[in-house]
Amino acid sequence: MKLLFITDNFPPEVNAPATRTYEHAIEWVKKGVEVTILTCHPNFPDGVIYKGYKNTFYHVEEIEGIKVIRVWSYMSSNKGFIKRILDYLSFALSAFLVGLFQKTDIIVATSPQFFTTWSAYALSKLKRKPWVFELRDIWPESIVSVGAIHNQKIINLLERIELGLYRDAWHIVAVTDAFKVNLESRGINGSKISVVTNGSNLSLFQQQAKDLDLIRQLKLEDKFIVGYIGTHGMAHGLDFIIESLAYVKDEKIHFLFVGNGAMKETIVKMAKHLALKNVTFLDAIPKEEVPKYLSICDISLAPLKRNDTFKNVIPSKIFEAAAMQKPTLLGVEGVAKGIISKYNAGRCFFPEDRADFIEKLMALRDEQTYQQCQRGCVALAKDFNREQLAQKMLRILQQSKVKQPKVKYTRI
Repeated sequence: MKLLFITDNFPPEVNAPATRTYEHAIEWVKKGVEVTILTCHPNFPDGVIYKGYKNTFYHVEEIEGIKVIRVWSYMSSNKGFIKRILDYLSFALSAFLVGLFQKTDIIVATSPQFFTTWSAYALSKLKRKPWVFELRDIWPESIVSVGAIHNQKIINLLERIELGLYRDAWHIVAVTDAFKVNLESRGINGSKISVVTNGSNLSLFQQQAKDLDLIRQLKLEDKFIVGYIGTHGMAHGLDFIIESLAYVKDEKIHFLFVGNGAMKETIVKMAKHLALKNVTFLDAIPKEEVPKYLSICDISLAPLKRNDTFKNVIPSKIFEAAAMQKPTLLGVEGVAKGIISKYNAGRCFFPEDRADFIEKLMALRDEQTYQQCQRGCVALAKDFNREQLAQKMLRILQQSKVKQPKVKYTRI
């Protein structure tokens, strides 16, 4: 089977969409699938192209048996609504043009960002091939929730397009059960929706001893380290975390932030203004180095802003932390809280509630509680094994090749 996968992010970028797609594609290649990834030149989240790459219209490389085609896009940092939309639309157009010349049996597009699915929709009509909508975020709802767009007419238009794409796709692969419920409540047939959650890459993330050299390098000896490793985005509520650090009285507790993003500059300035001594900021690191940095953490921090939209979101970092037996301090309600609570793999605080945040943080300082959570992490990681989840999604995609549905035209 030939598979064309359209995604805005792919390694060496290290955010959740890039990681999920890469790890799934590796497993699909092992099963004999010819995987072609259509993506842009790596630049997330700062809008600055990575060393060794140029923003050319067309470039092909091979990564572990995966054919990766990188196309031109307008690049901007992960902030500023207009520039981000130009970024997204330019990639969608380039991906569509290059996709016209790719042979495939099925087309998959992942969101966010939303406009990749526009490319898949158009390509499926011209190539007369089925396409699958991988739903990683409810868009435009998610950008409305962080205040990135306010014009109700634009929101209504985008929501009509969104629903049209759901109806047109041969199948929808949602990353949470809550997303499936959301779509069903809006009239999308549940029989065409499958759920394939994020998971743990057990070959990369494993329990290991703390990297003592790294601890010495960062001068964090004898510290209880709370680590946040990932994108410092508008949705993550990191400004709340920084504001709360002044109220953490245990001098042994130290917060480590690793990554870049729209809020990085803001929270660094906040920490300086508050004269915080219990926080360290580092730039983004390659994916293969994440286990080393996670090894020195005692707790993995996973917050989001207080918004009902995020009750349907499962931060992928909880799976990586679980695989390394690092309990999660989760600041998200809903589905993610249910997972952490079910497995007792950490503690959950009410988003943007300082008192609850500090209370749950201190609870994980208790040795007996901490060890119980570590055992919960083992069970969680086992049940959310990325390899098994990749095989589940492949079975869904293979069904399209068997059925070869007649391509229809849905009015969007």
